[in-house]
Amino acid sequence: MGKITGFKEFERQDEKYTEVKDRVKNYKEFTVPLNESEITEQGSRCMDCGIPFCHSGCPLGNLIPDFNHMVYQGEWQKASWLLHSTNNFPEFTGRLCPAPCEKSCVLGIIEDPVSIENIEKSIVERAFKEGWIKPHPPKVRTGKTIAVVGSGPAGLAAAQQLNRAGHLVTVFERDDAIGGLLRYGIPNFKMEKGIIDRRLAILIAEGIIFKTNVNVGVNYKVEDLKAFDAVVLCGGATVRRSLPTPGIDAKGVVQAMDFLTQQTKVLFGKEVKDQVMATDKNVIVIGGGDTGSDCVGTSNRHGAKSVVNFEIMPKPPGHRSPTTPWPYWPLQLKTTSSHKEGVVRNWLINTKEFIKDKEGKLTALKTINVEWKMVPGQRPQLIEIEGTEKTWPCDLALLALGFTGPEATLSDQLGLETDARSNYKATKYQTNVPNIFAAGDMRRGQSLIVWAISEGREAAREVDRFLMGRTNLATKGSGDLLSVH
Repeated sequence: MGKITGFKEFERQDEKYTEVKDRVKNYKEFTVPLNESEITEQGSRCMDCGIPFCHSGCPLGNLIPDFNHMVYQGEWQKASWLLHSTNNFPEFTGRLCPAPCEKSCVLGIIEDPVSIENIEKSIVERAFKEGWIKPHPPKVRTGKTIAVVGSGPAGLAAAQQLNRAGHLVTVFERDDAIGGLLRYGIPNFKMEKGIIDRRLAILIAEGIIFKTNVNVGVNYKVEDLKAFDAVVLCGGATVRRSLPTPGIDAKGVVQAMDFLTQQTKVLFGKEVKDQVMATDKNVIVIGGGDTGSDCVGTSNRHGAKSVVNFEIMPKPPGHRSPTTPWPYWPLQLKTTSSHKEGVVRNWLINTKEFIKDKEGKLTALKTINVEWKMVPGQRPQLIEIEGTEKTWPCDLALLALGFTGPEATLSDQLGLETDARSNYKATKYQTNVPNIFAAGDMRRGQSLIVWAISEGREAAREVDRFLMGRTNLATKGSGDLLSVH
């Protein structure tokens, strides 16, 4: 619970950023960590609230008041153990999670909430620095073999949990490096890839086998999965949403994930043919989510002439909306560090046409302002406002519109049932084929990294129970009986 009066004595303090003019010159992380005494003060702000709603706000059920209190007491190693007992990869969530726990923090009702995510990141970084995070291979092997398809956060979490239970785990990744979207889809300025590599070294030393450039169902026959006692599908929701808009085939209309992935691969010396660059271009990013924000930050690092962002939804309020009261996730305007690096943001705007020249190159976008009409008992209707048409100069349009669901490659070949949104149906993570399980975005649809890790952990528990008839792997939020650093 921290210090009884800590929340009265200390204000919330977050990590600072290096200056924009300096950080846009490279792709390195640019946060300036708080020192130990500052983090200790932040841990002390965790109040004795009686019912810690941060638990329910966190999909992993992290033991937040407990590790906050350990930080306040200077018991950093204990804090690390508590954190890892429910979260396999706090170094990922400490950088990338939008922190729903903080939005449900009781202190947040009256003041700024406890800086939980920053404390989490500080704990795990201290743990790596002190050498507390070490490989701990299982002492006994069960002889059961498991294939995990996909090495994103869900796949990695499932793999580590199942390995802890003593099973022999092989992870298949279709790209040339482990990490899923963490590897190439997340820009380096949000998470440098050495963060993945140091954790990967732990997993390899614990006995997990990783195979890259293996695209199950394409260059690896699904029949070969029969050699495994169980299969866990964690391939993510990777079918990208597009627009039914005239001219979308113009040269210069690019999917955001292609743009981001190319840039990260180039940073690591990978060969990328005809890399899409924003240098000296008028860039328009369509989509106002995190991927759109990443495109803004990357475009500014390329040296774009201008960066504009379109969002078809209304501008959220600057403060928590009454429609999403505490402790729910708030409807509230989010301004990221990338937005602060330079972008013109526009809401309630719809793209009507991508204009191209005789050579098929994108030259401009034609838009119209819209409004949403609410009709009781019906879905909101999108209404175009006459007389608001506008043409925007544009050399590069980046589609950051999210994903519609998982690819059908595996579901078709394995005979798996899917739901109306094309997600793989799985009751208690088990598909209609008994020894095949699904987790993460492939099962629940596009979601947060913290949900992916939670799904991987929960799926692992069900796989272990299926194979052994019982399980010692923990339920959500209870702390893992087999947990080690």
